[in-house]
Amino acid sequence: MTLKEIKAVDEKKAELKKQVFRLLVSLAVIFLLISTVFAMQAHAAGIDVSINTGTGEEGKFGTLQVLLLFGILALAPSLLLMMTSFTRIIIVFSFLRNAMGIQQTPPNMVLVGLSLFLSLFLMMPVFSQMNEQAIEPYSNGEITEEVALENIQKPLKEFMLKQTGVNELNLFLSLSGNEETLTEINPDSLMDLGLEVIVPSFLTSELKRAFTIGFLLFIPFLIIDMVVSSALMSMGMVMLPPSMISLPFKLMMFVVVDGWGLLIQTLITSFHG
Repeated sequence: MTLKEIKAVDEKKAELKKQVFRLLVSLAVIFLLISTVFAMQAHAAGIDVSINTGTGEEGKFGTLQVLLLFGILALAPSLLLMMTSFTRIIIVFSFLRNAMGIQQTPPNMVLVGLSLFLSLFLMMPVFSQMNEQAIEPYSNGEITEEVALENIQKPLKEFMLKQTGVNELNLFLSLSGNEETLTEINPDSLMDLGLEVIVPSFLTSELKRAFTIGFLLFIPFLIIDMVVSSALMSMGMVMLPPSMISLPFKLMMFVVVDGWGLLIQTLITSFHG
């Protein structure tokens, strides 16, 4: 068995371990949900949860509504991440790791953590605006829940619309039955659009930009692979894997040109362009 085949087997084993880990986590979450349901039914049949709204009235939620609320809360972090800069950053980092030919370095935890903090850095003005326009006035009793919900969406909508392409937004407008065709995106005039149109348009635009950056990242590393492969072929070293020789040169080039700094600077400036 050649070194390349051994490496492919190791990669398959690593991917299988990841899938088994995800399956175990999913089973654990399902088990916790089922246990919660049975515990609630064992204590009392038709249990209701009272939620005090602060106005002297109480809203009644049944078991099914509470489980639905918990499900929405569980999905809320993922949904929120998809409405921020996190998607583009984590995909670009994944492309960089694949382009360099290092499948497990840096680890996923490091890339996700770096992506989260970069997203927090980029989204801090948006979060501050949401806090000033919606959260603080609602906490002080100055606005109602409906107004707070509307105000908290505006900064997010404005951020997503600035990063959304015209073609992507027109696509989802046409799919939603809206015959309007846009030639440019003016966030101030598109605030009436719902999140069901803006979010998929934003995500599609983010995927397009991330894949474009990934393509540009692959070019210098591909050139190094081609040069090393040609050199090995000319010397008759056919059995020596080119990736083993080219990897140190890729790492050296990436460190010499301050690759991490350039990449992070490019990602941050791409959101302000």
